[in-house]
Formats: sequence, structure tokens, C-alpha cells
Amino acid sequence: MRRWTNLALLCLIAAAFLTGWLAFSYAAAPARWSLVIHAASGVAILALTPWKSLIIRGGLRHRRQGWWTSLIFTVLVLVSIVAGFLHSTGLLRWWGDITAMEVHVGAAIAAVPFGIWHLVARWVPPRAVDLSRRSLLRGGLLLGAAGLAYAATEGLVRLASLPGASRRFTGSYEVASYQPDAMPVTQWMFDSVPTIAASTWRLRVDGASQEREWTYAQLSAFDDRVTATLDCTGGFYSKQEWTGVWLSRLVPVTDQPVSVHVRSATGYDRRFAAGELSRVLLATRLGGQPLSPGHGFPVRMVAPDRRGFWWIKWITSIEVETTPAWWQLPFPLQ
Repeated sequence: MRRWTNLALLCLIAAAFLTGWLAFSYAAAPARWSLVIHAASGVAILALTPWKSLIIRGGLRHRRQGWWTSLIFTVLVLVSIVAGFLHSTGLLRWWGDITAMEVHVGAAIAAVPFGIWHLVARWVPPRAVDLSRRSLLRGGLLLGAAGLAYAATEGLVRLASLPGASRRFTGSYEVASYQPDAMPVTQWMFDSVPTIAASTWRLRVDGASQEREWTYAQLSAFDDRVTATLDCTGGFYSKQEWTGVWLSRLVPVTDQPVSVHVRSATGYDRRFAAGELSRVLLATRLGGQPLSPGHGFPVRMVAPDRRGFWWIKWITSIEVETTPAWWQLPFPLQ
């Protein structure tokens, strides 16, 4: 049972991490299915806690070299699961400026190096018995029970009218839709809000055949509009009306299979496929008013159906490149 428990936990933790990663990549339907698997994996991990606690007790008695890293890994996994539960039910969504979702994700990311060390230090070679009929039956029963427990939890959340019942399919909560002044100000990881003067700021657009600089006044003259939902990976979403210029008007789409590289004043960057440009807005206004510094002044990206980390703020340059759009990290590091 000890071996099977450890193997099952390894598979479940890997599944939870990968499906959580996948859910962060989409603001459309695939996120919902990955989150169902993600949540069920968390329930299954909790279900194995009694058996794993017995294994941990034995390990603490013997205290092999590096035992404390394994203990930290266990604590981080449990913190991530508890924070995820608090977010999904809505029982506790914020600690001051920190959201339960940020704790959930932060603990999971922090657990990765400890998990790798634990796996390497405690490596047990696979055996044929790991795929025996009994092992597979145990795994099937565990997953089935976890799925039923997750469904029951979702049902209780709705019956009790907890805040979690109103979550979007991405797991995010609605905040300040059509209220630009109340929409939370967030940025990716270590980015900070820069101070930019509209009079000296320029947007450099380096096209396939020519380069041009746009002033803030020139871009503000455009009046393209879109109502789009900003779905932040911090756990909230907000539907707003954005005004600016479609990117395809600044960077004409050619038949050449290229990408467009968008950079921020902070160094933050993302690549977009050329075919997406007609659906991506370079926004100068939010709710009819100029963007505030926290929301990306002077211009920011509005990318419907993409999560918030694609909505680049404080843009300074747009370049047409021959590098494919997929040739970038799934998530920026800075």
C-alpha cells in the first residue's frame, strides 16, 4: 500500500499541476475541462492524506538526509490545495492585496523544486506490479470517488448559495464589470507601474517593409471599440468597453507566415500570430476615458479570449518577425 500510495500521489500531483497550467492558458471552453480534472486531482490527493501521513511519520522517525525538503514540499502542496478550496467556494478570496488564487498558484510553483528533489532522492524504480489489475482498480476507484466528491462539493456550493456558485468557467469571480474606476489594478509578477508622459511617449511599429512611430494623440484619434472580458489569472474577471485601434490597422497582415512581437516599457513581451491581428485591439481608452497608469496608460493590448497576461500594458514597440508565435515561453518569467 505504501508503494501504491506514493505512486498515486506522484501521478495526481503531476496531473493537478499540468491541468492547472493548461487552465491558465485559456479564457475559453478548454479551461473548464482542465479545471474539472484539476479539482478532482486535488480531492484525490486529500483522500490519500491519511495513508501518506503514516508514511511521513515513519520518515520523520528515521530522518534521512534532506528530510526537511520533503516536509516543505508536503506543506506547500497542502497550502495550495486549501487555498484552492477557499477560492473555489468563495469562503475566503482575499487576504488584503493577496488573493487565495495567488496563494494557490504561488504555493504550487514554490513546491516544484522541492517536489523534483523529493522524487530524485526517494526514487523507486518502476515495477510490473505498478500496472497490475489490482493497482489499476484502486486507481479507478480513487478517481471515481474523487470525481463524485468534487461534483458533490460543487452541488453544495450552489445549494448553500456560496460565492463560489457565481464563478466563471475559468474559476474567476466577476469584479466591477462596466465600472472602470473600480476594476482592480494588477500586473504580472514583478512588473511595476511605470511613469510615462504622453507628450514624449512614442509607439514604434516596425512592419515587414517600413517602420513608423505613432504619437499618443495620433492613436487616440482612432475609435475602434470592443466589449471584452479581462480574465485575470489572479482569480477575477471584469467585462469592460475598450476603445482604440485594431492592431491590423497598424500592422497590415500579409500572406507571409509571421508573428507580431509586442513589448512593454517594463520589458514584458508576448508574440501574437499574424492571423490574430484583426481581433486584437490596441486600447487607449477604458469605458470612454483615457487609461489610468495602473491600467496601462498610454496604450495596452486587449486580447479577447486570452487570459490577462496577454493583455500587455505600457506598450512601446510592435515588431513584425519571422519567428513563429508559438516560439515563446507559455508564461513570461518576469
